[in-house]
Amino acid sequence: MLDYEILRLLWWAILGVLLIGIAVMDGFDMGSAILLPFVARDDSERRVVINTVGPVWEGNQVWLILGGGAVFAAWPPLYGVAFSGFYLAMLLLLAALILRPVGFKFRSKIADARWRSTWDWALFVGGLVPALVFGVAFGNVLQGVPFRFDDSLRMTYTGSLLGLFNPFALLCGLVSVAMIATHGAVWLAGKTRGGVQDRSRRAGIWLALATLVLFAVGGLWVGYLNGYALGASAGPDGPSNPLGKTVVRVGGALLINYRLYPWMLLAPVLGLAGPMTTAFWLMLRKAAMAWFTSALSIAGIVATAGVSLFPFLLPSSLDPRSSLTVWDASSSALTLAIMTVATIVFLPIVLAYTAWVYRVLRGPVTTADVEDAPHAY
Repeated sequence: MLDYEILRLLWWAILGVLLIGIAVMDGFDMGSAILLPFVARDDSERRVVINTVGPVWEGNQVWLILGGGAVFAAWPPLYGVAFSGFYLAMLLLLAALILRPVGFKFRSKIADARWRSTWDWALFVGGLVPALVFGVAFGNVLQGVPFRFDDSLRMTYTGSLLGLFNPFALLCGLVSVAMIATHGAVWLAGKTRGGVQDRSRRAGIWLALATLVLFAVGGLWVGYLNGYALGASAGPDGPSNPLGKTVVRVGGALLINYRLYPWMLLAPVLGLAGPMTTAFWLMLRKAAMAWFTSALSIAGIVATAGVSLFPFLLPSSLDPRSSLTVWDASSSALTLAIMTVATIVFLPIVLAYTAWVYRVLRGPVTTADVEDAPHAY
């Protein structure tokens, strides 16, 4: 069995991969929904947009389930604090996500313009709100969340729903929305033809540039934020007790890891270079290359948050000693080892099946396709 320290690092990396997987795989269908009212001018074009993601969006949400399951099993204190403290935000997120299957299924049931327009905007909300909430959540994690543990490890959270939408968190939310919308535009630029494709390509160029600017502004802002640094602790092989350490708040702490581990600079470099190259490939009408660089951009932006925080998973602004780190918030070594074996066995199956599905569904969706298919949305 691997050392406890290695297992904890491995599951920190796996959590990052799953978060990137959520943003990349579920991101393009959310982004397509955000763009639906704007890149499609009539009902036929909107049906084309919906049918590019209709067969795959449910499968893409497997990544969201995997991410939640991984947090629950590998990082129980993180799961408990996040799902309790962000309870109202989670309900808002779930309400928006519920609009997606309802919108996909109900839109085509009645051939009425007002009915279909209503569900089109419902799909728009179902794409916009999750993208915004995920970004706002990351913004709050970077600043620290107002919770603490007592001596018996009972958690108290003192924040509010409105308090989550502070200026820096809203900026992170805008980064997330622009990033996800860019990914959706790139997807539509490759999966459609005609007017939808042209409008999606132009939208993708501007959204990619907006992502670049917003991410750069956020990076400059991070330099002025107070971060968290570990003092004395039980060490990487110590017990999972958040109170067994000391933590200090210090200005610029979110930049410390880049000085200690220069290879971590790869994450923000990808986050900055990705949108530029995505816009470049869209200008050349190379949608496949644009999708690849858009995915790299997402990976870089999400990874930047992770490596900036390391070894923290969820800092506490109320009581820094209660902050959750990679070294004190994990499950037991046996649990992590069993999960590692299960991941080695089942994750390749998920990836192989996903690759097969996208191979079967390759090629563009056209107006003729949706009009001729009796089961199209």
